[in-house]
Amino acid sequence: MFSGIVEEAATVVALNREKGNLHITLRCSFTGELKVDQSISHNGVCLTVVSMEGDNYTVTAIRETLERSNLGLLEVGSKVNLERSMLMNGRLDGHIVQGHVDQTAVCRSVTEADGSWYYTFEYAFDREMAKKGYLTVDKGSVTVNGVSLTVVEPTEHSFRVAIIPYTYEQTNFHQIKEGSVVNLEFDIIGKYISRIVALSQ
Repeated sequence: MFSGIVEEAATVVALNREKGNLHITLRCSFTGELKVDQSISHNGVCLTVVSMEGDNYTVTAIRETLERSNLGLLEVGSKVNLERSMLMNGRLDGHIVQGHVDQTAVCRSVTEADGSWYYTFEYAFDREMAKKGYLTVDKGSVTVNGVSLTVVEPTEHSFRVAIIPYTYEQTNFHQIKEGSVVNLEFDIIGKYISRIVALSQ
C-alpha cells in the first residue's frame, strides 16, 4: 500500500525484454536501502525488486502490466516516480493508493499559472466501469503516475490537476507534455462505495 507521495524520480538505465516481460533497471539514491522482494511503486505501478547491483536495481513488468500502464513506453533516460510502501506508524499525507493502475490517460494540455501548472488529462470512458467507481469527482483524489492529486473540473472522460513547483521538480511531471501517456489509479474508497451501492439495489 502507498500514499501517492513520491520520494524520487529515478532514471531508467536499462530495458531488457524477455518474451512478454520487460525487465526495467533504474538508478536511485536509496538503492542501498532496498532488498530483493521489496515492493515499490513505479509511476503508480507496484513492482517487486528482483535484483540489485551498486546504485541500480531491477524490477519486472509482465505483459498485463505493460498493456494497462505506460511502462512499456519507457526509454533509457526516462524518469520514473518512485515510492516505497507506506509505513503504518506515520501520517497518511496523500490518500490510500494500492499501486494497481486502472488505465492510462493522455495529457491534453499544460498551462502555466503564475508559478504553478494546470494539467488536463483525458481517459477512455466506460459507463459500466464508471458505475464501479472508475471515475473522478470534483475535489476527490486520483493518482497520476503514482502522485496523489486533487481532481478539478472533472467530466465523464477528463479532469484537471494543479501541480505546485515542488511536485513539478521532484517528480516526472516536468517531463509530461501534451500527448504524454500517464498511469491512472482511481480512488479505492470510491470503488468500494460503488460496489456496496450496486449490491444494495
